[in-house]
Amino acid sequence: MADPTGFLKHRERELPQRRPVPVRILDHREVYTRRQEDGPALVRQAGRCMDCGVPFCHNGCPLGNLIPEWNELTRRQDFAGAIERLHATNNFPEWTGRLCPAPCETACVLGINQPAVTIKHIEQSIADNAWDAGLVEPQVPQRLTGRTVAVVGSGPAGLAAAQQLTRAGHTVTVYEKDDRIGGLLTYGIPDFKMEKDQVSRRLEQMEAEGTRFRAGVDVGGTGDGALTGADLLERYDSVVLAVGSTVPRELDVPGRELGGIHPAMDYLVQANRVVAGDDVPGQILATGKDVVIIGGGDTGSDCLGTATRQGARSVTQIDINPLPSAERPADQPWPTYPKVFRTSTSHEENGERVYATSTVELLSDGSAGEGQVTHLRLTDVDRSSGRAVVVEGTERVVAAQLVLLALGFSGVPQGGLVDALGVAVDGRGRVVRDESFATSVPGVFVAGDAGRGQSLIVWAIAEGRSAAASVDAFLRGETDLPAPILPSTVSVSA
Repeated sequence: MADPTGFLKHRERELPQRRPVPVRILDHREVYTRRQEDGPALVRQAGRCMDCGVPFCHNGCPLGNLIPEWNELTRRQDFAGAIERLHATNNFPEWTGRLCPAPCETACVLGINQPAVTIKHIEQSIADNAWDAGLVEPQVPQRLTGRTVAVVGSGPAGLAAAQQLTRAGHTVTVYEKDDRIGGLLTYGIPDFKMEKDQVSRRLEQMEAEGTRFRAGVDVGGTGDGALTGADLLERYDSVVLAVGSTVPRELDVPGRELGGIHPAMDYLVQANRVVAGDDVPGQILATGKDVVIIGGGDTGSDCLGTATRQGARSVTQIDINPLPSAERPADQPWPTYPKVFRTSTSHEENGERVYATSTVELLSDGSAGEGQVTHLRLTDVDRSSGRAVVVEGTERVVAAQLVLLALGFSGVPQGGLVDALGVAVDGRGRVVRDESFATSVPGVFVAGDAGRGQSLIVWAIAEGRSAAASVDAFLRGETDLPAPILPSTVSVSA
């Protein structure tokens, strides 16, 4: 640590500027402006890192990012060294720097009694500067092993596994059911959070390294061009399932059959397609409508930002949980990731958030068309007992011509590839795996939300890297690939 008093001289967090709300809601470009690579604010923030004897930020990061190391390299403006240390643990830092909720920051030692180091934005800046300076190059394997691997699913878990296995010398093909590679990165994340050139240039890097991509292939399906589970097992020496947790949770209340009620991801995928230039007949639109989003998480926030840009008349986000406190609760001590009140960029732009509220019924008065939703009946709930108890006398009706269900996901789709391969699925809809990410079928591994359940992008990348190490060991008997989540049943060298 070349500046041992940096955290004393610079006590405040300095974040990148956000484009003005009236300007940014007119387009779908990223909300944040870019820091210059020699920006004094970036250097000051990196200098606040204390290089702790026990860096608890490592504990907060599933990837085991070498945060103090690349903070110090950034402070010195050694961006070549910083990206090298960042890539040592993270294949896609420009994605995590934009999309991760930063559990590393809530574990920052400085955060005990000062604002934490701006780890997430330093990470993003390192990656962005590296791309601008031409420091991100393909890493082509020096030799091929002759072994083949199929990765099904092209989200962050599948792409991390594919890149690691390609660099180990295996011939890897990534299959994606959609017409573009990237999974939720391409079709689930709005461009105002991450523009899609951040995905496309990584895919170009991976193609240059030797990874093969096959989009529009329904693996386990029955349509034209479909690939069966038997085909996979016959053609490839190993298979990695990274299909995500894509079955949306439902809302079981009267009126659910009405029109104008959609899973949040259906809405976001269509919006992303239009931003990408596609024609989407019958697109779900918020324009001129009262929109109610049921679900208080990030997906709901993404719906809010998208509805705002589409010109919604009003947007309300409903959360069944009580309003979080502004400060860390006593039962969620440092360095855990606390449930506190957070305001996303979408919340800054528009809308109302309603807490401790549950939907009782979905209603139609016919004014929006026959069988179309027009209102919701809501009630307050008390969750002090651990379950939602209706508060008598609090029922009210709110207008809504578009209702988006952002209630999370309940597992992998039943049938299709899961059944075709014969892998076991548990009661929560997750593909069963052991500590080496191996499923019940020899040679078939699983990574990311498909086996873990709905989780964070950092966990997806970490599991993709770890599953790749296990696949490499399965194919060669040993592996040199790093694995942030070390399986106890496979010998993995870091």
